[in-house]
Order: sequence, then structure tokens, then C-alpha cells
Amino acid sequence: MSKIRINHPKLSLSAKCRLLSISRASVYYEARPIPPGDLAILREIDQYFLDNPCLGSRKMTALLRRSGHVINRKKVQRLMRQLGIQAVYAKPNTSQPHPKHPTWPYLLKGLDIKRANQVWCADITYIPMQKGFLYLVAIMDWYSRKVLAWRLSNSMDADFCVEALQEALRRYGTPDIFNTDQGSQFTSTAFTGVLHEAGVQISMDGRGRYLDNIFIERLWRTVKHECIYLHAPPTGRELKALLQRWFAYYNHNRLHQALDYQTPNEFYLASLAGSSIPELPPARLAA
Repeated sequence: MSKIRINHPKLSLSAKCRLLSISRASVYYEARPIPPGDLAILREIDQYFLDNPCLGSRKMTALLRRSGHVINRKKVQRLMRQLGIQAVYAKPNTSQPHPKHPTWPYLLKGLDIKRANQVWCADITYIPMQKGFLYLVAIMDWYSRKVLAWRLSNSMDADFCVEALQEALRRYGTPDIFNTDQGSQFTSTAFTGVLHEAGVQISMDGRGRYLDNIFIERLWRTVKHECIYLHAPPTGRELKALLQRWFAYYNHNRLHQALDYQTPNEFYLASLAGSSIPELPPARLAA
């Protein structure tokens, strides 16, 4: 975003703010760094949630207090919102999609997913670092679990998601269906417009439906436990290099029991070649 010239010779500051539809206070706002104590709690919340996505703010507060933190539930709720996580359970629809963004129905219920490039999915997760945090988006082939593209960002706008999507389409062609949650990045016209232009059907999870995108949720658990939490990269540049190495290892060297002890890349290529490969377990099809 370009900066406003405070001392413009012809326009007052109030006039410039009215033209840009922003408040005067926002002109002087400077983002404050996250306190080191909060960063430690954010990482701990993330680890607890990876182990048990059914944890709400009450139990999360109790766990943090047991580990020695002096913290109240209100702060835990704020930090969970900052991470973009909420407990998985049936609850009233208290949060609405972006009012200007349409949503699409979930298309995977009862669908027999039996080949690569039939269904792709995407999701965003929080990546803790020694000083601050970044967001990671990944595009995954549902059938083979192969990570087709990924991007890091320091904000939750749609641009880095669109870049990852465009790379995946450029390198691997087009899927029949693309499944995401109802996050504003994925319902944005920038993201859905790319899918429409490529002729891809759009599918979106129901709200609070953790299992609708289960395989990429498992990817987040794996990448954090096997990569991020072991190395704790101090800078974004080091994090990017670390993830480049890890995703290459994940696609080409990490064996999956559910893939008959093949790697995602082997399973993906075998499917494209029409080789005889075992069916994946029916748990992959969310009801």
C-alpha cells in the first residue's frame, strides 16, 4: 500500500482520508510487534490443537495454565482467533462468509476418488518462528497426497493463494474438482476466477467440517512435527529454504502406509500412467 503524503500542498489530511475511505487514525497507526511471551503461547496453542482439534478455549486455557502460564480465557480466545483456529464440534453458524463472496456446495460426499488430478484441495496454516509467524498455503492432489505447490506470506490476503494455484495449474494441468474451506482467500474472486477460467468445479467444506479436507489437515500436522518444530527457523528466508527441502523429501522420499508404502510422487505418476494401484481407504470420502 502506498503511503499518504501528510503535508500535501493542495489537499488536507482529512480530505485525503475521505478520498481513500480510511480514518485519520489509520494514517498514524504503526503495527506493534507480538510480545515474545505471546509468541510462545501461540506456538503452544498450535501444538495442542494439532494433537486435538476438538479443543475449545476453555480446555485450551486449562492446558496452558497446567503448563505454567498465567492466562485467562479471553486472551486464549483472542490468540486462537489470531491463529485462525476453532474447535471442531457441532455448533450454531455464528460466523458468516465474506458478505460479497459467494460459496459453493461440497461436492465430495460419496464421490469415488480413484485417480490423480480428479480432486485437488488447499488450505492455510500458521507457521510459528522465533520472532513472529507466517502463513503457509499448500495445494494438494487428494488421491496421491502429493503437494503440487505452496507459498508463504506474512498476511492473510488472497495473493499468495492465487500464486500457488497458478503454479499448480501451470505444472500439473487442471483437476476436475477443487476443494477448500470457506475462508475469504478461497472465496475471493481472484481465486475462484482462476478456477472458473480453467474450467474447474469448485467445492467448499461445510462450516466447522474438519474432516471435509482431512488429508491436508494431516499434512499440517506432519510438516509441523517433522520439520517446523524440530528446527524453529529464525527468519522467513530460512523457513522458505527449510520448507523447500522438506516438501521435496515429502513428495519423493516419504513413504505412506495408505499408499501401499509408495511416495506421493510415485503414486501420482503411477495413476497418470494408468498403472494398477490399490484403492485408498473409504475414510477419504467425508460423509
